[in-house]
Amino acid sequence: MRRIAHLSDLHFGHIRRETLGPLQEAVRAARPHLVAVSGDLTQRARKGQFREAARFLETLPAPRLVVPGNHDVPFYNVLYRFLRPLHNYRRFISADTEPYYEDAEMAVAGLNTARSLTFKSGRVNEAQIARVSERLCRLGDGVTKIVLTHHPFDVPEGSHHAELVGRADMAMKILAQCGADVLLAGHLHVSHTGHTATRYKIAGHSALVIQAGTATSTRERGERNSFNVVYVERPRIAVERHVWDSSGAFVPAAREEFRHTPDGWARESPREPVDTARTGEKEPTSGAP
Repeated sequence: MRRIAHLSDLHFGHIRRETLGPLQEAVRAARPHLVAVSGDLTQRARKGQFREAARFLETLPAPRLVVPGNHDVPFYNVLYRFLRPLHNYRRFISADTEPYYEDAEMAVAGLNTARSLTFKSGRVNEAQIARVSERLCRLGDGVTKIVLTHHPFDVPEGSHHAELVGRADMAMKILAQCGADVLLAGHLHVSHTGHTATRYKIAGHSALVIQAGTATSTRERGERNSFNVVYVERPRIAVERHVWDSSGAFVPAAREEFRHTPDGWARESPREPVDTARTGEKEPTSGAP
């Protein structure tokens, strides 16, 4: 069984500082095998914001897999936006904007969806998807295949389709051929789980979409600061959402469970509250993740 701490939209430069210490504690308590951060580390891609974000990331367990978001591209500095859009990201966070992690049970491929030509939207291209598919297609069915992006491949009901990553249809057709299992994303500052079969209608394939809210930003969009812990134990996956509450801590608030079927990932349980007395309980029981 593997555990992923999934954080997104930190937005250093526009953060709720009182969340930082409790977030560090909650992520460490989850004992993740991997920390995945799906973009928007900064508010305006400034050096000081990236320095602070880098210091914070260093306090989290390793290994860490991080991808940039649209806020990590300069907004006001037009010259840098178009000539060196991710210069500060590469300098302070990582030279690799599409990192990769693999072990015996799961593989996680990062995709950079941030672009200079769009201020909010994101996009992928054929070359990027070819690189990801080369990594994932060679893996056996026993390995859970995960893609990490900032912009989502699906959005909650009521959200505008313009929030989807550009060229999502092309990407999904290729990723489906490789048996992509899970798509982790952020961007919307809203927690969400869903299935790609609802939108993409690819026969015999339904990947699990897991959206993280904002972990530390003051721009909550009607939802408290949160992060996800994803439990991977094929053929099951569980998603536990941890939220910032009035006690000044991140506590488990909801849990969903999914099972892999011949047609893809199917929900096993409704979204249900988690007893906060179980905050320290991180291992599955009765064989479930």
